Amino acid sequence: MGFTMLLRINIVATLLLITILLALCAQFSSANYLSAGSGHKKHLVKKSSASHSIDLACQASQYPDLCKSSLQANSNISENAGAEEIIGAAMVLSSDKTTQSYLHSKQLLNTSDNRNLTGAVKDCLEFLEGSIRYIAKSRTQQLNPRNIKDVKIWMSAALSHQYDCSSALKYVNTTQMVGRSMQELVIVMNFTSNALSMVDALDTYGKDMVIWRPPKTERSSKLSSTADYSHHYNKIWDVLEVDDLVSDVTVSKDESSMSIQQAVNSAPDYSERRFVIRIKAGVYEEIVRIPPTKTNLMFVGDGMDRTVITGSMRVPSLPGVPSTYDSATVAVNADGFLARDIAFENAAGPVSQQAVALRVDSDLSAFYNCALLGHQDTLYTHTLRQFYRNCRIEGTVDFIFGNSAAIFENCLILVRPRQVNASKGSSDAVTAHGRTDPAQPTGFVFHNCTINGTEEYMKEYYSNPKIYKAYLGRPWKMYSRVIFMNSYLGELIVPEGWMPWTGDFALDTLYYGEYQNYGPGAKVSGRVPWSNQIPKINAGKYSINSFIQGDEWLPATIN
Repeated sequence: MGFTMLLRINIVATLLLITILLALCAQFSSANYLSAGSGHKKHLVKKSSASHSIDLACQASQYPDLCKSSLQANSNISENAGAEEIIGAAMVLSSDKTTQSYLHSKQLLNTSDNRNLTGAVKDCLEFLEGSIRYIAKSRTQQLNPRNIKDVKIWMSAALSHQYDCSSALKYVNTTQMVGRSMQELVIVMNFTSNALSMVDALDTYGKDMVIWRPPKTERSSKLSSTADYSHHYNKIWDVLEVDDLVSDVTVSKDESSMSIQQAVNSAPDYSERRFVIRIKAGVYEEIVRIPPTKTNLMFVGDGMDRTVITGSMRVPSLPGVPSTYDSATVAVNADGFLARDIAFENAAGPVSQQAVALRVDSDLSAFYNCALLGHQDTLYTHTLRQFYRNCRIEGTVDFIFGNSAAIFENCLILVRPRQVNASKGSSDAVTAHGRTDPAQPTGFVFHNCTINGTEEYMKEYYSNPKIYKAYLGRPWKMYSRVIFMNSYLGELIVPEGWMPWTGDFALDTLYYGEYQNYGPGAKVSGRVPWSNQIPKINAGKYSINSFIQGDEWLPATIN
């Protein structure tokens, strides 16, 4: 289903659901925290008559005891409930618990004048708002084959936002109230994981709950696909290559021009058509935020080397910001965002730690002929479905990271030198994928890309190749998934190919795959045993159509 149609159907229903949920849950006080033992409200004591159906559905979940106890306490589930009804009830539980957690977390703002705590809580609240939004959006959809992929990615995003809220609080866990919020979030994530696992089971096995099983990964099963990877890519992106786009607003370096942020603010809320902002050649030192209301927005520059949006925020220099989330030069939180012929840069420099150039929380978003320039954590592909074509991405450490479902095609991926005591060399991972749950349909797929070093990096590399090591990726989270296909891997890629995060963390649960790559760094003989060479029968699973449903929305990206 195209983005415009999805938007038209869902916006009113989603906003109404969010309003109702917040109103219903406002009655809960800070003392009414969830019990880790039960996970549901104590007054729900009447057992559902759908016990057998619930037991079948919950065998797909990762937390079956919580799944059964919470759903069996719901007397509104009909005796012969089918898969859709039970999943709907599981989503209601996820939504209710997330909303309660949001209200409890909001109370933390009044408990301290600690700037680090305040910054973490504000990030947490933004994450939970996104989680509530995407659960509500999921609840508006019928669970049929046409919509189920949408529901799965939205519930995945909801879970990611909850996880990131907990992560933000982890670094400021200095009071009992913060600790209680974190305990509550664990239960909230379990509810959302259960709902997501059921959606995944319906998608995988169909409506017969007897055969439902917990989510499987590529490592635990032989998943195959009859889809052809190679033929989807010629027509889809023609729509972004047109030269006669009509702009709604133009930004320039003239003193009379509005800023990029002012242009974003001028766009209509929840637009059903593409709103085009033309950004003329120049370097724009500006921090840009695109809120969830500014859907269907498009940035068009004069070329990735001519139109540059640059900033220099970095984590250590930001009081009250304990995470990378707010360091982005440009952050996109609205669905359907497009960008063409433009550069996004974080110029904090190689001595900095996390410093994001572009953060993307935008479903059905696409980037064409764009440059993403930074060092550590250049591109934060946070959540949802994203596509990058003909882009140049430069960085040092984990410079493509996040928990989105993202495909990169015909992109130039370049490792930069750290320029800090060059005689010691460096070990750099290109990717750090953050998948936390096996039911999340997320991962990075690189197709027909070039992985190499910048001219400066290769000069240092050739001076002493033994001390410069570049890796395709390392597992940021437990179920990290990254695939390189038909790509050129330069000589800077070490024979092992992949780098552990720490010890044996995630080595049994990640999925790192390679398919028909070439170049001096593509030799498979020295690869780590926990990486995979993808058989041809499985390659279609990572096509644009299969992985991000691109055939349903990319052809209409300028409508």
